[in-house]
Parts: sequence; structure tokens; C-alpha cells
Amino acid sequence: MIFERFPASKEVEQELKREQYKSRYKRTLRSTVFALITAAAVAVLVATLWLPVLKIFGSSMSPTLAEGEIVVSVKAKNLEPGDIVAFYYGNKVLVKRYIAGPGSWVDIREDGIVLLDDEILVEPYISERDKGICDIEFPYQVPEEAIFLMGDHRKTSVDSRHSSVGCVSEEQIVGKIVFRVWPLEKFGFVK
Repeated sequence: MIFERFPASKEVEQELKREQYKSRYKRTLRSTVFALITAAAVAVLVATLWLPVLKIFGSSMSPTLAEGEIVVSVKAKNLEPGDIVAFYYGNKVLVKRYIAGPGSWVDIREDGIVLLDDEILVEPYISERDKGICDIEFPYQVPEEAIFLMGDHRKTSVDSRHSSVGCVSEEQIVGKIVFRVWPLEKFGFVK
């Protein structure tokens, strides 16, 4: 007995094509959603672990950083005087400039000149020198496993010169600020 194959009607062919299209569409949609979720997860991990993105609040780092600017920081262990550092303070992230590391001696003269281990610290990023708000005695030795930080707007910045903030432990460091992404006209590296 020989079976003849009957040609499928146009309606059956169209329905078959529609079902195949639905199947391809669902596979494509699933893979796209999976790729987007994976990319978002990787972006969140990178942003929180290696490259935290921060928004600047306040004026303690003016003129270098202004309120509302968005910056990127990187995890860094080898900080040097002049580096801008983000750190945890209570439930906030603050941004100040690294002045001295563990064991160093910091002195601030009445005219606002900063001495680091009895040598004048060259600070081209400061527009106005001021001793600022201090309630610690100078010269001051930075404790072990801590760093001394100051804002660029020395007159108003509350930083390591004041006991309410004090020196910052290395565990509090979020990272070194290296790049400004907003506003676009200031896009680039931060110094």
C-alpha cells in the first residue's frame, strides 16, 4: 500500500509558520532578557566593588568638585598626598583630599599653610588658604592604620582637623576619585 502525501492547505502552512515564529520570538525574547539581566548584574557588581559612582553633595571640595557633579572612584591602596578620596562616615559617603598617612606629622600654620613632616605641602588645588575649623592640637601625628583628610574649601570643610570626623581608618575608604562623568562640559580626569 502506497500512501500519497497530500499537499497541506495554505491555512495549515500559515498556522505552522505562525507557530514557528512564536517559538523563535519567545527564544529570542528569553535570551535578550537573560543577557540584559546578566549585564545589569555585572554592572552593579563593578559599580559597587571596583568602580563606585558617586554624586557630590556640599561645597567642601570646591573649586575642584562642585555640588551635583558625578564622579567615579577606583579601589586604591597606595594613596599619595593630593589624591581625592571617598570614605564612609556614618551612613554617608564623604569626599576629601588625602593629606597624610599613618605615622606622619601634620601641622597647619595660622596662614593655612600645611606642613607634612616639617615640609610645606604643595597644594595647587587650593584657591584660598585657611586654617579652618580645628579642635585638635598641631602638630598632630596621624595614628597607625588611619589617614588624615581635608576638604579643598578649607574655611568651611569639616574634616580630620575636627574631632567629629577625625582621622579615617583604611576600612572606611571607598576609593580614590579619578574621573568626572557629569556635567559633560567637565568630563574627564579629576586632579
